[in-house]
Amino acid sequence: MTRQRTGGLAAERFAIAVDERELLDLKGRINATRWPPAAPGDPWEQGTDLGYLRELLRYWAEEFDWRAQELELNGFEHYRAEIEGVRIHFVHERARRGEGIPLILTHGWPSSFVEYLPLVPLLTDPVAHGIDGPAFDLVIPSLPGYSFSERPSRRVTYRDVAGLWHKLMRGLRYERYGTGGSDFGSGVATFMALDDPQPLLGLYLTNLELSPYTGPGSRALSAAEQAYLAQAEQWDATERGYTAIQSTKPQTLAYALNDSPTGLAAWIVEKWRAWSDSGGELESRVSRDFLLTIVTLFWVTQTMPTSIRDYFDNRRWQGEPRLGPDDLVHVPTGVAHFPHMFVPEGEAPREWAERLYDVVRWTPMPRGGHFAAAEEPELVARDIASFFAEQTRGGVSV
Repeated sequence: MTRQRTGGLAAERFAIAVDERELLDLKGRINATRWPPAAPGDPWEQGTDLGYLRELLRYWAEEFDWRAQELELNGFEHYRAEIEGVRIHFVHERARRGEGIPLILTHGWPSSFVEYLPLVPLLTDPVAHGIDGPAFDLVIPSLPGYSFSERPSRRVTYRDVAGLWHKLMRGLRYERYGTGGSDFGSGVATFMALDDPQPLLGLYLTNLELSPYTGPGSRALSAAEQAYLAQAEQWDATERGYTAIQSTKPQTLAYALNDSPTGLAAWIVEKWRAWSDSGGELESRVSRDFLLTIVTLFWVTQTMPTSIRDYFDNRRWQGEPRLGPDDLVHVPTGVAHFPHMFVPEGEAPREWAERLYDVVRWTPMPRGGHFAAAEEPELVARDIASFFAEQTRGGVSV
């Protein structure tokens, strides 16, 4: 690990290197799994399907090549830096030709920085990939408590992380920059725009994490908004169980997920299948190796327990964060609309987003679900390039 200055930030360059003993222990635990009986009814109806999980775990133990994935991950520029006493991991990839537009992109749960890596070649060298748009300097951090980022022993909210990310970008000596994300990352990016909009060139989201104010004084809900909220309520009734436990008793769940790789994989893959545009066939959208890279990162870093605290710390069981009538994002916002989840959560109409954001670009996507950057990286990259080209048409000092 080498210490160097990245811009004005004292950062350590490091390589991912998982101890071989950790991998041997993982294989032993997989092989020692005590399998439950299959659930009655249709596969996946009561959760992760036994037959699918058995085959996935067999592949994980016998064929999955972590060292090959590790080598590929180490092809990117990884750093760690201490910000407000918290050690944060991030990938920092600069434009291959000329000066790039700085852009920080944040993942959500149950995911990691790996979700955004497919965008790196497309956005740092768009010309080489047939994309008509500017090049970018990409900063892809791991949320606190995910992968190689620490999580402090205090409450950490969207707003707290937004402050850390502004400090990270300023530490990299970027005066103006864009921000974006999905899931929790969408919430973090939104609070970056709400709390400190001045340095932001634009805000880019692939899903809408936060609900706008709809209380007294707000306009009446449109028919499309009412339909969306009805569908979302129906989704909550059958799919929101994970939020209930992670928002109220995350530590109880943590013991199981930190001790059993089988339980960990089951917890993660069910969400990737339901939330992606999978048609029920998860590996039609992302490869088995990609999926197991996500799962293995959670396992070897023991960060599932700390990642699920996001739900408790943001008081999600209380419907927080509750935004008020004065909470409006004035930063130009682009929304790539990816509603094609296998288990549909509902299609938010543009007017729903416009209650909170200054939406200047709304792109309905023909395919792709919750994990858009991993499922449809070219669609996302082209839309990002077009959005920020519009926001920087007059030039920008970064």
